[in-house]
Amino acid sequence: MKRTLPAVLLAAPLVLLSAAACDPGSSWATQASRGGPAPSSSASSAPGTTSAEASSTTSTPPITSSTSSKSSSTTPRSTSATSTSGTSTSGTSTSAASTPAPEKTCADPVFTTSDPDGGWSDGGYYVHNNMWNQDEAGPETLHACAHDNWYVDSTQPDSTSVKTYPNVHKDINNLDGAPLSDYSTITSTFAGRGPATGIYDVAYDIWLNGVGQQPGVTELMVWTENHNQVPSGEKVATYTAGGVTYDVWANGSGYLAFVAQSTQYSGNIDIKAMIDWSVGRGYIPPNPTVNQLGYGIEFCSTGGVPARFTVSDFSVTMN
Repeated sequence: MKRTLPAVLLAAPLVLLSAAACDPGSSWATQASRGGPAPSSSASSAPGTTSAEASSTTSTPPITSSTSSKSSSTTPRSTSATSTSGTSTSGTSTSAASTPAPEKTCADPVFTTSDPDGGWSDGGYYVHNNMWNQDEAGPETLHACAHDNWYVDSTQPDSTSVKTYPNVHKDINNLDGAPLSDYSTITSTFAGRGPATGIYDVAYDIWLNGVGQQPGVTELMVWTENHNQVPSGEKVATYTAGGVTYDVWANGSGYLAFVAQSTQYSGNIDIKAMIDWSVGRGYIPPNPTVNQLGYGIEFCSTGGVPARFTVSDFSVTMN
């Protein structure tokens, strides 16, 4: 998925009642992006981690689609930019099945917005109601109790373009990023659940060598839940870590997606291991900068009826 300018992840709630996939050519990354100031984090060295097990498979025929992408944005600066820690087992990501989602309910939100570009900083993260495709999007309201405890109610028309990407993300050095070699560990915990109707994907969106649709920029996605959506490009390999197997899709133009073969509603992933694996196979240039890491939902359609996406955990650890 390609983005235009650095902007906050604008994952669009896309839900359709049919089994047709979203149009990868009209995803948020290929379209407008918006953003604001972003909380930054800096690197410190820490013990190394081992890379996850991965196996290559033969490529499948490419699907006729262009990249569907979100736009990343800077998140407003916050006085506290610390990242909470996630755990990993033997340097590989832990299977979501073995990591139950935290019991959280956002019953009394401290932040609510229906603004297409509305957002809120909390603890070094930015929660963003990223309705980047406003020309086609329906109404959407985000309610947040914390960066790791929020939900969005979205009503999107019965069409196949990506409309919004409500998300939580962390910007690195105000989106200037830091070299991958500065880190021995980049891990993240997550817990989120889509509405199980329509067309959407719940996914990480990771920006390398910049943010947005610029020369040399790489967008790496990790899909933890997929409902009738199809990535851009073609399947080029499989990757296994922490008991979870992913189909790896690439389009040859800076877009890479790790799509979990089974739904992962919660867990933790070793992002650095995924990047290292991708670099080793030539999908990403050596030692890229890490500019932004986010998690949210790309909404294509909800069939014209209200649908809810809920997040009950998100943290990033970078050492």
